[in-house]
Amino acid sequence: YQRRVHGDILRACKAVARGAQRPFLVGDLPFGSYESGPQQALESALRLIKEGGMDAVKLEGGTPQRASIARFLADSGIAVMGHIGLSPQSIGRLGGFRPQGRSAAAAMEIISQARALEDAGCFGVVVECVPAIVGATVTAEISIPTIGIGAGPHTSGQVLVFHDLLGMMTHPHHAKVTPKFCKQYAQVGTVIHQALQEYKQEVESGTFPSLDKHSPYQFPEGDLGELTQLLREGNFGRALSCLEDLGKSD
Repeated sequence: YQRRVHGDILRACKAVARGAQRPFLVGDLPFGSYESGPQQALESALRLIKEGGMDAVKLEGGTPQRASIARFLADSGIAVMGHIGLSPQSIGRLGGFRPQGRSAAAAMEIISQARALEDAGCFGVVVECVPAIVGATVTAEISIPTIGIGAGPHTSGQVLVFHDLLGMMTHPHHAKVTPKFCKQYAQVGTVIHQALQEYKQEVESGTFPSLDKHSPYQFPEGDLGELTQLLREGNFGRALSCLEDLGKSD
């Protein structure tokens, strides 16, 4: 299981590292790669950095156990980013993609987790799917940057899933789970769907590809006779008939 998970995430990390030379790259430790304890987390993190080309790793949760893992990684020389509020890897326990920190006690837990992660050596914290007041108080309480995703306008920085902000998914099932906090800056999925439908219709009707615009590679007329002779000598009857029919249509 761990080999497969690392294979998936490593391929993604390597692809990003090849294409993005300047940004600071953070690899997300996948579920099942760090929960057993600090040593497992260290082995996983080293692979993302050494093999995946990442500059840092991110892990979810701010419980004492997660903070101790973050501290172990930081003490080992690895740049670590925390993640509090909604933790997508734990949606089974949370009962789905639901906002967090919506009571005084829940807000205090998130703020306390942020401080614990800072004390553990994290260089930054993702704050996800919480009321704006929680995002603001977390940011005010700690001295490291906060990156908000559905956490209001007061965090140090912002992030969104690009599939969501570009409107890439058009299926109604996806629309039901698109986060309420996400602004769609385009409807790329609709444009893609329309283009694919048009392509399908033109192929089925025979209007694409057309000979005049979309078949640009010409066969030398001087070689047609030789090709005809070679087909006849080689007993390629169907190809010869096709060539003759094309000549008639021209």
